[in-house]
Amino acid sequence: MNVVITEPSASPVIQALRSIGYTASTAISDLVDNCLDAEALNIHINFEYGNADGIITVSDDGSGMDEEMLQTAMNIGSKDPRIRRKANELGRFGMGLKTASFSLGKRLSVLTKFNGVYYERCWDLDHVSECNSWELFTIIPKEIKEKMGTIKGENGTIVSIDKLDRFMRAGEKRTLKETSFYNKVSKINRHLEFVFHSILQNGNVEMSINNKKIIPWDPFLQKNQHTIEGEMQILRINENRIKVQYYILPHASHLTEVEYEKAGGYKGWRDHQGLYVYRENRLLYFGDWMGLFPKDAASQLARVRIDLSNDADADWQVDIKKSGVNLPDEAKKRLEAISSIARKVSREIFYFRTQSTRSDRTYKGSLNTWEQSGREDGPQFILNRNHPLLVELLNLMNDEQAMLLNLYLKFIQLGSPSNIVDSPKVSEEVLQEVSESQKELIIQFATSMMKLDVAENKDDLLNILITQPAFDGLNRTTMKNIIEGEGLIE
Repeated sequence: MNVVITEPSASPVIQALRSIGYTASTAISDLVDNCLDAEALNIHINFEYGNADGIITVSDDGSGMDEEMLQTAMNIGSKDPRIRRKANELGRFGMGLKTASFSLGKRLSVLTKFNGVYYERCWDLDHVSECNSWELFTIIPKEIKEKMGTIKGENGTIVSIDKLDRFMRAGEKRTLKETSFYNKVSKINRHLEFVFHSILQNGNVEMSINNKKIIPWDPFLQKNQHTIEGEMQILRINENRIKVQYYILPHASHLTEVEYEKAGGYKGWRDHQGLYVYRENRLLYFGDWMGLFPKDAASQLARVRIDLSNDADADWQVDIKKSGVNLPDEAKKRLEAISSIARKVSREIFYFRTQSTRSDRTYKGSLNTWEQSGREDGPQFILNRNHPLLVELLNLMNDEQAMLLNLYLKFIQLGSPSNIVDSPKVSEEVLQEVSESQKELIIQFATSMMKLDVAENKDDLLNILITQPAFDGLNRTTMKNIIEGEGLIE
C-alpha cells in the first residue's frame, strides 16, 4: 500500500485546539483533574493579576513525572481514549493539560519533580505560530520559572499559564480590570467547590485558590435532616454498572433565608433541578432532565445523582472538556422511572409540605410503600424502609422485635409476585455457589424459625427453606450445607 505521512500544520491546529469551547472554570477543572490523577493530596491554584499581564499556577504534591513522562504529557493527544484506564482515573484523551491551558493563555510551562529531580518543558504558542512547527522548549523562561517557585517534597508538579490573552485580554489595549479579574476568580472558586464536592467531602484532598481553602458545596443537602434520600439503585447499562439515587431537598419553610439562597446554587433553584452525572466522584453535568422531562417549579426540589465509572465514557459520550454528556438510549427508560418518582415526591412536598415539621425527627424516603428498584439482577420492587410509619413503628420496638419485623419485611419483598422469577432447576446433589448476602439471609431466617419453634428438626427446617420464594433456585444440598456449617442443627 502506498502512503504519504502528512504532519498537520502546527499554527492552524493550535488555534483550533484553543477553540474547543472551554470556559475559564471548566479549563481550571481539567487542570485539577491532572493533579487528582497524580494522587495529589494538596492542590493550590494561584491567580496573579500583575500589571494586566497575569499568571495562573496550579501546583500539587502528587507523584510528579520523570523526563519521559513529562514529554509524553506535553505531546498533543498523549492517550488513546479507547484504552482501559485505572480505576478513578479522570483523564481520557491526554489533551486536557494542553487544551485547557491554551484556552486561557498562549504559554504553558510545566515544572515537575520526580524522586528529587526536576524536569521542565514549555509550549509558547507565539513561537509555534511564528515557525509553524511543533517546537517545544525544554527550558522554561527564567522570569516565569521564578514566579513558579520550587517544589517542597520529593515529588510534585507546578503548571503555569501566562500570556493570558483569552483569560484577561493580555497584550490588547482593553485588558481586564483587576476587579473583573478577581470576580472571575470567585466564579471559578464556586465552580470548583461544586464540581469536586464529593472528592473534597471525603476529606483526603484539599484545594485552595489564592491561599483560601475551597469548601465543598453539596447540591443534595445530605446533612440536612429534612432532605429525603431515595433508595440507591444499581443499573447495568451496556455492561457498565451505574449508581442512581434521588434526593428531595427540604421545603423552603425548613430553611433559613441564608440556607435557602445557598441551596439554590449559582443558577437558582429551578435550574439546579434534574440529573447530576458524576464520573469517579467528579461532576460532569447537571441542571436539567436531559430530555426526559421539562423543568417546572414543582420539581425544583428533585435532584438525581448518577455515578459512572470511567469505563462508561463511550456510552455517555463524555466530551474532551468533561463538561458535557449524552444520555444513552439504553438508560432512558430506567432513569425516567426513577426520576418520575423523585419529581412526584418533589411535587408533594412543594405543594403540600408532606415532610414532618417535628424538628427532632428525620424522615428520609418517599411516602410510597413500594418503590421501583431499577435493578436487573435483583427484585424489581422494593419496600420503602424509610416510610415515616415504619420508622415510627421501629422506634417503638426493642432490638429483638425490630430485627424480626425487618426480617419479615425482607421476605415480603422477596416473596412479592412481581419479584418472583423462574429459576433454572438444579440437581439436588450439586453444591451451589451462594453469595455472602444470600447466605446470611438463610442463616437469619433459619435461626428465627428455630427460636420460634416453627422447625423442630433438620428436615422441618430444610422443608421450610426450600419452599421460600426468596430462596428459589437453591437446592436442598446447598441449604443443608449452610445450616450444618453454622451448627444450627446437628
